[in-house]
Amino acid sequence: MFYLKYRPQTIAEIDNSKVRELIIKILRSYHLPHAYLFFGQKGTGKTSTARIFAKAINCLNNDFSKEFSSKENIEPCNQCDNCLSIKNSNFADVIEMDAASNRGIDEIKNLIRETAFLPMVGRFRVFIIDEAHMITTEGFNALLKTLEEPPKTAFFILATTNPEKVPKTIASRCVQVSFGKASKSDLIKMLKKVAKSENLSLADNFYEIISRHCDYSFRDAVKILEEVAIQKITTTEDLESFLGIRGKDILLELVEKKDIQKTFAWLVEFSQNGGNFKNLIEDLLEELRVQLLIKRGLKVEVNREINLRLNEISLLMKLLLQAYQQLKYSPVDSLPLEIALNDFYNQTDKR
Repeated sequence: MFYLKYRPQTIAEIDNSKVRELIIKILRSYHLPHAYLFFGQKGTGKTSTARIFAKAINCLNNDFSKEFSSKENIEPCNQCDNCLSIKNSNFADVIEMDAASNRGIDEIKNLIRETAFLPMVGRFRVFIIDEAHMITTEGFNALLKTLEEPPKTAFFILATTNPEKVPKTIASRCVQVSFGKASKSDLIKMLKKVAKSENLSLADNFYEIISRHCDYSFRDAVKILEEVAIQKITTTEDLESFLGIRGKDILLELVEKKDIQKTFAWLVEFSQNGGNFKNLIEDLLEELRVQLLIKRGLKVEVNREINLRLNEISLLMKLLLQAYQQLKYSPVDSLPLEIALNDFYNQTDKR
């Protein structure tokens, strides 16, 4: 699988450029903090970065292996026994715990007891707690004192997609690293790197389209690229069909003409052909956002201006946002968009 095959193994390979720069600064700092909170949405590299951090401080061949060093060479070598063991998930001093299934006070107490032991084979012990927001209140309370006064040889990395659920008392003891959403430029750079390694010859707009429809996730983006390779997708039309976004312009043209019957006939056909309504609504909102900016006098590069008034664009965007939020609860994928467009026609007919 591409996302496992091309998982970053060094600091230089961390796809998120902002995180990469911050990790370099942290590792080169005079006093290395002992607790970190990595937060951001799924597939942005939190766990991979935590493992790279563990390799860097335990590598036998970089500047961390020297007692007195300027810490210029902080990259893990990926060749020494420690680096290879961490890469293969069998390094005794890197303990990973999934808080989604180990969230109670007993599990956290067991983890805390582990911190009392000196490193067995490495220089430091690194405790990586994934989905940290799932830890119970009692578990967090037990962890708090250890984070306040950690052993000199222990590092904690808490990774979460929901930082707001981590108690402030815990977060305040950690250096916080925001992974945010993957930027478009970082996504395209990563996709091109993987495509080159796999000898895939793709048009530049392929990377652009994938970067817009991967939920700002490196992992999801490379999964889509792998599907493109497996299915031998070579045309933009086939890629858009695969992603369920083909025909967005046709739908907007029907909305412009206020052709209700053809609009709903198009939605039925789109659904029967396996169209992705989440991607479709995202594309519609992006197109309408650009049109809104144009109506407000901004010069934005666009293929054409749509024939809707400013208040109609604003109304349609509000209804589409509501539909987008309702997608996860809808028993029928097409229903939120059908309701949104029905409400749009009803409200614009009255004006």
